[in-house]
Amino acid sequence: MGDHGRRHPTIGTGHPCAGSGRAAPGRRHATRRRYARGGRRNFGPGQSPQGATDGRERGSGTVLAAGLALVVMTAMAVMLLLAQSAVLASRAAAAADLAALAAADALRGITTGDPCAVAVEVAARQSATVLSCSAGPGQTIEVRTELGERALLGAATGRARAGPPP
Repeated sequence: MGDHGRRHPTIGTGHPCAGSGRAAPGRRHATRRRYARGGRRNFGPGQSPQGATDGRERGSGTVLAAGLALVVMTAMAVMLLLAQSAVLASRAAAAADLAALAAADALRGITTGDPCAVAVEVAARQSATVLSCSAGPGQTIEVRTELGERALLGAATGRARAGPPP
């Protein structure tokens, strides 16, 4: 390879470092001298020596993380509201089923009492109120209930019809 492979690329052949790859005694290497005295290197617009920007984008990751956290919390709140509504609707439907079955038994004479009064009593045990109670053809009865608890999305209602077995 000869002298060519050992020469510094920016130093000519007449330089004291030429050929050896080491600085002459008492002299600094040329590339070290360039930055050792605090000299400035020209960086592109908005760049710093570490490759980062000059501060215009500092904290942008924090803003993005906060925005993502806000979106996740909003989605969780919506899911909780929907879950609450589903649970309350299920409870209202169960209260209507129980009230209708009890009212149908009273209508057929299996138990004593007025069918709609029995439906109101059974619904009250389930924390619900009877909105309507009506007897239909063939000893059937239809009951609509509403829960006493209200969700943010509205009141939970249930509807059921009961009668003799087919």
